[in-house]
Amino acid sequence: MKFLWTTIDVIDLDESVRFYEEIVGLSVSRRVTGGPSNIAFMGDGETKVELITHAGATPKGVGAGISIGFAVDDLDEKIAFLTEKGIAIAEGPFSPNPSVRFCYVHDPNGVRVQFVEQH
Repeated sequence: MKFLWTTIDVIDLDESVRFYEEIVGLSVSRRVTGGPSNIAFMGDGETKVELITHAGATPKGVGAGISIGFAVDDLDEKIAFLTEKGIAIAEGPFSPNPSVRFCYVHDPNGVRVQFVEQH
């Protein structure tokens, strides 16, 4: 079995696409518009996030124990970048052992996004 993508219901597709492009670094690989739903697939290769909005979409609750994680080369540089972009660090940084450090931010829909530096 192969993992395909994570789907996130969003209110404002353009705002969410900007976040995942500018903050996370994923590009739009495919966009489907014109039906009852508008969809943007973000990322290439193995990493995919599907952003989807529907007519009349309303905010949905996001599980507090769920996050999506992305690797970064240097967590301190990423934190500086996030700060420069006005993205608040929601939690962390944490270092549960000498080989990993991470922090969390929230995307425009309240999803916890984790940036992880591994050694």
